[in-house]
Amino acid sequence: MEKQVDARGLACPQPVVITKKALEEIEKGKVVVIVDSEVARDNLVKLAKSLDCSVNVEESNGDYHINILKGEAVGLSKMVQETNGDFIILVTSQYMGKGSDELGGILMKGFFYALSESYNLPQAVIFMNSGVKLTVEGTEVLESLSVLESKGVEILSCGTCLDYFNLKDKLVKGGVTNMYTIVERLNEAKKVITI
Repeated sequence: MEKQVDARGLACPQPVVITKKALEEIEKGKVVVIVDSEVARDNLVKLAKSLDCSVNVEESNGDYHINILKGEAVGLSKMVQETNGDFIILVTSQYMGKGSDELGGILMKGFFYALSESYNLPQAVIFMNSGVKLTVEGTEVLESLSVLESKGVEILSCGTCLDYFNLKDKLVKGGVTNMYTIVERLNEAKKVITI
């Protein structure tokens, strides 16, 4: 069986996510992915290798054709089951990283999209400080947060933070929590990832 995926023009991490889905849809066969950036090419090669698939790349007219051959993909079988891990993600800003707020917003949107498509999910995502601005109406991560909620991930926003930014009545994803509960949840988690 052969599938073709045209991922030209798609922003990270979309080429990886749709390629992984295409590989999951076949037991054996070939997936040919077309991308137009070196970063996407390199990410797809890494994905194929991580899933124990053979891969080769051909360049044509500025596009990269990534040929991924799936046989008995040992690596893929361990990724198919979704699990909610023993970790919590603590989001302390509406932007990812420091420097450009515009870039930080793009990165945050990409992060939550990739997380919502992941198979190893956190128990909860806790939003604090300006991070609570991601859980209110009009933000670009709401769709990803909806997917995470549907997969059993608890979405919690700091009530004091929502009050500080006058956003409590605009909250549309998850529930409101307090500092005591946040501390308890962080203490109980085996791992906390702060972004």
